[in-house]
Amino acid sequence: MATTLAFRLKNSMRALGQTRLVTIFKIKELRQKIVITILFLAIYRIGFHVPLPMIDQRQMLQAMRGSDEGILGLISMFSGGNLSQSTIFGLGIMPYISASIIFQLLASVYPPLEKLQKEGESGRKKINEYTRYLTVAICFIQSWFWVMYIARGRNEGGMQLAIQGFDNGFYIIASIITMTVGTVFLMWLGEQIDEYGIGNGISLIIMAGIVARIPDATMSLLVAPGKPTFFLFGFIPIPQIKESLFTLGGTTAGDIGLEKLIVLILLFIGVVVAVVAITKGQRRIPTQSAKHVRGRRVYGGTRQFLPLRVNQAGVMPVIFASSLLLIPMFLFKWMTQTFNWGWAYYLQQAFERQGYVYNLFYIALIYFFCYFWTAITFNPKDMANNLKDYGSFIPGYRPGKRTADYLERVILRITYVGAAFLAVVAIIPSLISASLEVSYNIASFYGGTGLLIVISVALDLVQKINSHLVMRNYPGLTED
Repeated sequence: MATTLAFRLKNSMRALGQTRLVTIFKIKELRQKIVITILFLAIYRIGFHVPLPMIDQRQMLQAMRGSDEGILGLISMFSGGNLSQSTIFGLGIMPYISASIIFQLLASVYPPLEKLQKEGESGRKKINEYTRYLTVAICFIQSWFWVMYIARGRNEGGMQLAIQGFDNGFYIIASIITMTVGTVFLMWLGEQIDEYGIGNGISLIIMAGIVARIPDATMSLLVAPGKPTFFLFGFIPIPQIKESLFTLGGTTAGDIGLEKLIVLILLFIGVVVAVVAITKGQRRIPTQSAKHVRGRRVYGGTRQFLPLRVNQAGVMPVIFASSLLLIPMFLFKWMTQTFNWGWAYYLQQAFERQGYVYNLFYIALIYFFCYFWTAITFNPKDMANNLKDYGSFIPGYRPGKRTADYLERVILRITYVGAAFLAVVAIIPSLISASLEVSYNIASFYGGTGLLIVISVALDLVQKINSHLVMRNYPGLTED
């Protein structure tokens, strides 16, 4: 009897899930938004693999072998670009993120920008316009440095990867303009997804770049390199699994043994559960509406909750901190090559290997951007005034300044917890890579920032789909 009930419950839940997925595509507007989003992401993935014409791709592949585990891999993860192959989208969306960081910082210290930010929608559009202009300037500078680096001769400190005859000024300028236009086009794609698609366009582009790298990381973890591939039915390729995955300690030094694989799987499950819990976690502050007597009836007096998210800043502090930490990496590397300073070489190695110094700066920047982003997006004074205007109050606190001070104290405490969680998740790849001797490329996808970004963006996407369904009186994807 119990088995029959369990079987029926399983079938009903499966049918309910299929019905809700079908409902999504029954709504014309929502279906169009999803199709447009998928189309724009497909365009991004096509341009992701289109290389610059002046680069010798064979030499580029040999020179950049293993670079996905270093600085270039870190840049590619957070930008959605592909510098290791020097494609037209090589810079990704990172210049736009950098420009956004600069204007967010300036808006808090520069009065004209602060005034412009308070003007509402018109001010926001003006700041976005300035951000686009700064993005073009940053793109031009970064692409110029990169193209000159890969085209310059080895005796000049470059990589000498340009095809002979294509290393002159015309093709260099053309490549710089191509990479700049590629990033501007990605920025435009993100804005089109925001307007006509569903979800945050910039976040979805970054998520697509991370998800596309997961199969390669999985293959490098499971598949034995250089081993023969078996063919099922003569044409279906079946790669050979590493022998070390079935033995404790591995077969040779540096192998990923069975115990390391189990740790990675448990870590993956733990991070997923923790990210979902913190992302959905709320501090519910009780509120009560004032009573109004009209005739013989009493209105109001109901008790409600004011939900404050534990991770108010989302994944943006991690992206901002990672973006800024790329600057000292290149700065110390340039100092080492130019002046041959010992202390610059030490700091270069510390930042490139994501060691102790790097992690300290990483945690400090995550805390800074968590509080900074929360201060921008959450205004206790405005929220207290809104509660007062709607006739609601927090029991035990007078409306106005007392309520605003209380909300500020609460948001400071829960932001500390959210920042601590983001910091722990962000440094997990470095700790796992050092302690388990696992490639940083693998650890970053199965227990760190990459997983955090993917889950956060996916939850935000599901929430926006739910809002469309609930608005049309359909049950949401996450409702029972």
